Amino acid sequence: MARTAMTDSSIPVSTPRTFLDLSAYQWTVLFAAWLGWGFDIFDSLLFNYVAPNCIPTLLGITHGTPAAKSATLEWTGIITSLLLVGWGLGGIAFGRVTDRIGRTKTLLFTMILYSLGTAACAFAPNVWVLMLFRFIASIGIGGEWAAGAAMVAEVVPEKRRVDAGVWLYTAAPIGVFAATFTTYAITNAFRDSSQNWRYVFLCGLLPAFIAFGVRAFVREPERWQNAVQGAAVPRISELFSPELRRKTIGGLLMAMLALLSWWSCNAFLPVVASGLGGTDKVLAEALKARATSAFSLGGLIGVLSTIPIAKRFGRRVMFAGYFALGTLAVVATFGLNWTPDVRVLLVFFVGLTIFGIFGAFTFYLPELFPTRLRGTGAGFCYNFGRFLASGGPFIVGYIASKGQGALLGALTLTAIFPLFGAILSPFIVETRNDVLVD
Repeated sequence: MARTAMTDSSIPVSTPRTFLDLSAYQWTVLFAAWLGWGFDIFDSLLFNYVAPNCIPTLLGITHGTPAAKSATLEWTGIITSLLLVGWGLGGIAFGRVTDRIGRTKTLLFTMILYSLGTAACAFAPNVWVLMLFRFIASIGIGGEWAAGAAMVAEVVPEKRRVDAGVWLYTAAPIGVFAATFTTYAITNAFRDSSQNWRYVFLCGLLPAFIAFGVRAFVREPERWQNAVQGAAVPRISELFSPELRRKTIGGLLMAMLALLSWWSCNAFLPVVASGLGGTDKVLAEALKARATSAFSLGGLIGVLSTIPIAKRFGRRVMFAGYFALGTLAVVATFGLNWTPDVRVLLVFFVGLTIFGIFGAFTFYLPELFPTRLRGTGAGFCYNFGRFLASGGPFIVGYIASKGQGALLGALTLTAIFPLFGAILSPFIVETRNDVLVD
């Protein structure tokens, strides 16, 4: 039996309710954005998993040699930093685009862009062309998040905004799982390490097929359509008006420190795990799969845990707790002397905190801004920090190229980022119990 419900714009319509008080269409929107974000993470990580095979091949260095390991670490830092720069540019640019042309159109275009850019990496003849294709993909990867997060926030009922935002972000650890499984399966099926990485990159085409389904079944949120009628074109300068300045700076700081923590750690996690296996390639691949799976499982649980924590204690306490525990997790995992098996298991707690905190941004950042500026504001806060975060992998990669001990030491030092997050979190704007502003 149908009953009155709030859909995507606070306009009452008659529609049946389904699981967890969301209509079938609202679940369709959430699932479309979920797929977009999951494949976003999937494509963004493929390089980091294949770098030990990809970089020596493109540089003409013999696989498995000290020179190959050193070059892999250094170039992983360089290319990951470039990814973050492109991600930041795409996130800010497409954040504005999504407020101008719509959430669905932006989601479609960015998914196609990052899938084609990733697949093109399979045909790279040298490391410079690989960097170009990664940069193209990174622009689409960065642009997808703001469109998906804004669309979900505007379509679901107010009381389900936190839940839906977190469910959206569960796609991230699933994307890490998928990247781990895909790389492990392909590299074991095709043992030629000079070529198997190309097959992995080709899997980046998958999101392009999903994108057309998004366009076919998802329409623009009515809330956005109503808000932009006759409204001025959104400008980034508006984010620093007296009404929004504190919200923008607070959201920017939390996202920037979370990004610095995540990318400085996770970009080198496959390399750390592989190094624990020594010269045994089979053991190295197994440890890499176990470490990334532990990180993803911890991240998934951490992401889901933001729902009760944010609702019960508020956003400030949530950020403070995750960052403080993340500091301890990074120091304990990388800074203390453990056997390879124990170190891999401890990665779970890094994922629980450093990865888990990202579940908050999909609901917190859209809460800060009015509808006509939601994509612009959320995209700016979530992505501007990537310019600074891009320095993390570059510095860690340079230090790590000096040896496995140097890598663990560099990763331990990254604990300073979540520590700053814990210190600054009391100063952010609390949005618990607030409704979205039109």
